[in-house]
Amino acid sequence: MNNKKKYLLLAGLLVAIFFFNSCKKEKQTSIPSLFATGVWQLGSIQEAKYLGGSRLTLDTIPSTSTQIFAFNKDMTCSYTNFDDKAGTVSGTWSLSDTQLFLYANITYPVVTSAGTKQPFINCRIVNIGEFSLVMEAGDIQTYYNPTDKRTIRTYGFVRIKPVGTQ
Repeated sequence: MNNKKKYLLLAGLLVAIFFFNSCKKEKQTSIPSLFATGVWQLGSIQEAKYLGGSRLTLDTIPSTSTQIFAFNKDMTCSYTNFDDKAGTVSGTWSLSDTQLFLYANITYPVVTSAGTKQPFINCRIVNIGEFSLVMEAGDIQTYYNPTDKRTIRTYGFVRIKPVGTQ
């Protein structure tokens, strides 16, 4: 009888292990919903120039217009008044697998003050929360030579909730 209880306990344990390991575990994250709730108004832009890993300058870029970055749940996005130029440009957006990088393929018809036609094609997400978003764009590669000249722009946004929400 003692051996029967051991085998029954062992069989029950194996069934329990199989049951818990067979349940599909899905990666759940709130980061995409943080992007797509409300719109983001530009608060500040800082531009840092580097030589290799050494920062040479840090300047604040002034803005005279209200600039809005909007992300939609259908993975489309738009930017209004970028570079203080009236108008809205649209594209699509996605996050890297690690959700540390934003890819927004908004394309401008002319080279912007950021020195590119696609200023947000590859952005490092520094911080995202319910009311703030900070991203770095430009020469953000991980590996560089000590003689490489790099420019990194840091964009700070605040969330503007849609009208009618609390």
